[in-house]
Amino acid sequence: MAVELTREGPESRKLRLETLVRLRWLAVGGQAVTVAIVGLFLQFSMPTEIAVLLIVLLAAVNGWLQFSYPATHRLEASSALALLAFDLLQLTALLYVTGGISNPFAPLISVPVIISSASQPLRYSLALVLIAMLAITALVFSPFPLPWYPGSVVPFEPLLLAGMWFAIVSTTSFAAFYAYRVSDEANQLSEALTATELVLQREMHLSELDGLAAAAAHELGTPLATISLVAKEMSRELEPGHRLTDDVQLLISQAERCRDILKRLTTLSTGSEEHMKLLPLSSLIEEVVAPHREFGIAIEVNELSPRAGEPMGRRNAGIIYGLGNLIENAVDYAKSKVTITVMHDAQKVAIMIEDDGEGFAPDILQRIGDPYVTRRNPQAKAGGLGLGLFIAKTLLERSGAELSFENSPGARIKVDWRRESMEARGNSHFSQHPSI
Repeated sequence: MAVELTREGPESRKLRLETLVRLRWLAVGGQAVTVAIVGLFLQFSMPTEIAVLLIVLLAAVNGWLQFSYPATHRLEASSALALLAFDLLQLTALLYVTGGISNPFAPLISVPVIISSASQPLRYSLALVLIAMLAITALVFSPFPLPWYPGSVVPFEPLLLAGMWFAIVSTTSFAAFYAYRVSDEANQLSEALTATELVLQREMHLSELDGLAAAAAHELGTPLATISLVAKEMSRELEPGHRLTDDVQLLISQAERCRDILKRLTTLSTGSEEHMKLLPLSSLIEEVVAPHREFGIAIEVNELSPRAGEPMGRRNAGIIYGLGNLIENAVDYAKSKVTITVMHDAQKVAIMIEDDGEGFAPDILQRIGDPYVTRRNPQAKAGGLGLGLFIAKTLLERSGAELSFENSPGARIKVDWRRESMEARGNSHFSQHPSI
């Protein structure tokens, strides 16, 4: 019942070229407006020709990209790094000739780094961070003064410039780290939820196979009967010793064999289909426990409430898979025994799964349910319980369950439902029983 999902590499983090092109046009517009305001409206002294040339260069490269590639084109990680590095260096050059680190727009140098951190593999983002650090350092040594009123120069002490360098470096580093972590966690969650949907679809598909098998048996019955009848007629028409006699007898025997197979298939569903849709709580527990009894670990089921009046719910592939996964994990980590305690009353249904293993490691206990948490304790021999447990928890919560995890001293998992969310409509009310 374990599920594996291979984490995707750089292919899952490709940046769409159109997105980058639109951001660059925004940068071109912003830079052009800023230069126009500073040079024309405020009439500050600045190397306007160089600034315009740098802006035209960015616009030309962006226009070439827009007309050379389709809007749906996605960049390889190396290509994205090259374009973002070009953006960073173009902005660095523009800042360098307009005051360097003292320019109020110097923190914008962190923007390409943030974009890379949110969309590219880690090693490429780290390479861009290194380029950004060198660029920020180069801005400190800019010989060009900050554009200001003619005849006056804004004084910047070395200590102030050092503080500004440190502030921009810190901002860039923190923003890059934060963007990468948020993006990485979002990708993990997206992949895990995709795996959850695939598991649920598979379980629902398996639960529907019985009905499909019965339908196929029903549809194949008539042509198979015709084949059998024709073969028998041919057998009667053939003279003894005819060269086709053995072939006809083989055809008759194989038709009978197919008929026996179809008879077995028809017993899987059809008449009992409605019965299979409804599942008492005790039958649900036995169905999820049965596959795990042959692994040398004793599984004890304690029913604190009588079976008379137990909830009767519709078969739910998510609940069956989720509980089965929790029991599988308990068996994997138990030393010798797993205990399953079941209770139901008029308000709720509760299932508690306990094993006599080492329990959850304290650091993992706080993160259970996150995808890709991969261990219980340092000495655990069994595999990880990250993605599989995330899928089980997600499927059970979708059914209305609330899950809690604790040590006692082995691992203990409690799954609680409101009774109406577990029951098929039309059931009667039942008496109260003690809670677990």
